[in-house]
Amino acid sequence: MTFIKSRAEGDVIPQTPLFDRARSTSGYAINKMANGLSQPDNRAAFKADESAYIDRYGLSPDQKQAVMSRDWNEMMRLGGNLFYILKISAVDPTPITQIGAAQAGMDHDEFLNNRLGKKKNG
Repeated sequence: MTFIKSRAEGDVIPQTPLFDRARSTSGYAINKMANGLSQPDNRAAFKADESAYIDRYGLSPDQKQAVMSRDWNEMMRLGGNLFYILKISAVDPTPITQIGAAQAGMDHDEFLNNRLGKKKNG
């Protein structure tokens, strides 16, 4: 059985942002904004004027751009926690498998087939 070393021992998973204290702190605004989408009034405000809604929470320009372009990987790199980011995806709605495909660097159909063993119908 192989055990993964802790980050303190120098083990880092390639291309995987570690959600540690520093990333959590830097992502506070994006996560607070995304969590706000739990409320129907906030979802309506987000749909009506996404930029203005985001500005309420003081996101960095990079975080705002990542949200507006639905760059799931960049949102996570900039401190977004997947559980909050999924609230953004629910507004569109974007399937979680689409986010998984983006994180794996695959197109959606390839991800469904190769990672989940699902063949596209038709």
